[in-house]
Amino acid sequence: MDSVWRKTAALPHFEKLAGDVKTDVLIIGGGITGILCAYFLQERGIDYLLAEGQEICHGVTGDTTAKITAQHGLVYAKMIRHMGLEKTKLYLEANQKAVRNYAELAKNYACDFIEKASFVYSVDDRRKLEKEADSYRLLGLSDEIVETPELPFATAGAVVMQNQGQFHPLKFLGGMAAGLKIYEHTLVTQMMPGKAVTDGGTISYKQVIFATHYPIDNKHGCYYMKLYQHRSYVIALEKAPQMDGMYVDEDRKGLSFRSYKDLLLVGGGSHRTGKRGGNWQELRQFAGRYYPEAVERYQWAAQDCMPLDEAPYIGPYSPAMPGCYVATGFQKWGITSAMVSAMVLTDMVQGIENPYAAVFAPGRSILKPQLFCNMAESLLNLLTPTRPRCPHLGCALKWNPAEHSWDCPCHGSRFAEDGKLLDNPANGDVKL
Repeated sequence: MDSVWRKTAALPHFEKLAGDVKTDVLIIGGGITGILCAYFLQERGIDYLLAEGQEICHGVTGDTTAKITAQHGLVYAKMIRHMGLEKTKLYLEANQKAVRNYAELAKNYACDFIEKASFVYSVDDRRKLEKEADSYRLLGLSDEIVETPELPFATAGAVVMQNQGQFHPLKFLGGMAAGLKIYEHTLVTQMMPGKAVTDGGTISYKQVIFATHYPIDNKHGCYYMKLYQHRSYVIALEKAPQMDGMYVDEDRKGLSFRSYKDLLLVGGGSHRTGKRGGNWQELRQFAGRYYPEAVERYQWAAQDCMPLDEAPYIGPYSPAMPGCYVATGFQKWGITSAMVSAMVLTDMVQGIENPYAAVFAPGRSILKPQLFCNMAESLLNLLTPTRPRCPHLGCALKWNPAEHSWDCPCHGSRFAEDGKLLDNPANGDVKL
């Protein structure tokens, strides 16, 4: 179940930490966020090191659909209503700058970067599109609602953002990581003020960036209440029509599309981790109906951290943890959110005021409807009298028959059939 990215890229390898070391900035996590932070810190001459518990890009980074876009579903009308126009403009500006940064950096690496238009479509709700188009006008974007002739089914139209992009994420990150100070197979097992304990030695630091997808410290920041995880599925089809644009349904249970070389990537079948969903079966049924001549070449699944509102959590981890920073809650938009995180956090560790920091502040209000859904889900599964249980916070694990894994519906940890850890926030295997 490897993605097309994992099958078609050769990543560099790094030594395991052996002995105690010191650094000004420790980055924990070797996915796209950690690597971008390391790259920017190195560009600025800041002393840093990156510790990855397995190998770089081993986790969710290799399972993205790799769309580079500031168009994150139909979010801008909601943001204007909840955050106000000025903060929404900053959110858009930060993500547009992230897109431009990728376009510029991609010139240095053979990573199949292509500029593309991005579309959010609705199958049957034109009114939603009209509201989003109104918000685009307020933000200085084109407010045109366009048709979707590349899609094989009827829609109510789409809103479009021009000058976005797509690439091969592991070719990009493999080239970027080659010159960075990274330790692989260096799992952080304990955090203390100014020190991170690993199985290869202790890392003394002045500041730390948690780039672990899901935050690994449970004692501070209430991230176990702020976040839940969501799974989605992808198939890559040969002999299917190619698409010039990148498409995503405004409905979270809908489908997404993008092309890569001679492949069409179709995503969907999504569900909250630990729940039931359509998975690959839904995608194969769709392909059989609309692309009967297509041949499936790759299949994989992705996992996303979902915040309480529309924006990720990027900034200080908690008031009780000075000098500690976090980047999480990227929803389905990890590529641009990773770049925004690197832009914001590399300023913060230098004491530079970043113009976008307030938009993504982790300390913003948690009084959102999703908070109560998360709390109810956790309470239900904590009280479920079943085995096995997640070692993270004790929730009952659910069997995922499509992926043959044990999944936690509370916080999204996943374990293989034999109990081996697949996805955090748990930091160890489960005994079955």
